[in-house]
Amino acid sequence: MRQEPVIPKQVVDLLVKAAREAAGQAYCPYSGYPVGAAALTSDGQIFTGCNVENASSGLTVCAERNAMFKAVSSGCRELAAIAVTGGTSRDPAMPCGACRQVMAEFAGDGLQIFVAGLTGRRVTAVTLGELLPKAFRLDSKKNK
Repeated sequence: MRQEPVIPKQVVDLLVKAAREAAGQAYCPYSGYPVGAAALTSDGQIFTGCNVENASSGLTVCAERNAMFKAVSSGCRELAAIAVTGGTSRDPAMPCGACRQVMAEFAGDGLQIFVAGLTGRRVTAVTLGELLPKAFRLDSKKNK
């Protein structure tokens, strides 16, 4: 089992700021609900993403998956942390089930997820294991 690093407060603040900036790029004409994400990779890079809606709802892509897929397409395969911003400080956006499962592909149960509203100072920290207990995982090494 992978041991995720403890993320310093200044890095958390940087991730939340980057996620909020990404939310400003969201394409959400149907829901009016912008979400941003900032994924920190194990080598210290930050990749951001925003939600992109589509008239055919099933084709909508969440901010978290956009950020993680940008990291993967740049050669990064391990997440160290991710920040998600959306909603309000009192009721922030939480990653959906699909995003939680994608996180499980690139991190262990200890992955730190920082959730915040689009404004305010409140940041809630949870782990992937708390949000997705007993995540479905295959041993990708067997398939190589």
